[in-house]
Amino acid sequence: MRTIVNLLFEAKMLKEIPRSGYHFLGAGEESVAEHSFMITFIAYAMAEMDPSVDALKLISMCLIHDLPEARTGDLNYVQKNYVSSNEAKAVRHTIKDLPFGSSIAGLIEEFRSGETRESLLAHDADQIAFILDLKALMDIGHSPPQKWLPTVLQRLKTETGKLLAQKIMETEWDEWWLKNYVDRPE
Repeated sequence: MRTIVNLLFEAKMLKEIPRSGYHFLGAGEESVAEHSFMITFIAYAMAEMDPSVDALKLISMCLIHDLPEARTGDLNYVQKNYVSSNEAKAVRHTIKDLPFGSSIAGLIEEFRSGETRESLLAHDADQIAFILDLKALMDIGHSPPQKWLPTVLQRLKTETGKLLAQKIMETEWDEWWLKNYVDRPE
């Protein structure tokens, strides 16, 4: 039981680790845990859109895909040109003595390999979370997302991901709020 509790404390650390790419964007911020929540929620929606996928596997994969960052930190694309983390070692140390450690390792490996339908959707969910942030920043007047969005949009691999991204780009970030504004006529 202690190894499970230690895993929970380790996962909690993701709330304290900032995603480093936002420094280069010049606006926005999120922790690794916030990012993990968002892509997990996106994965839930994707699983509802495509009932042929293993929803539990997809959602679980998204939930734990960045767990090693509790030990390695978050390296952005620029940093990865100069330093690397030993993610495999971090995973081995994280799952040591966990009764379900092989499940965590398997999901992380499947995510990294990008060969299954679930892993492709998980990768797209990862990008769509960023697309949502970039679109919201652009909608409130920040211009750098206009430079970043074409590259991020090109990373999408599945039709489900591409369709979601297209609709995100056609929708104002606050449309849901304005549509449900408290003072609207009922």
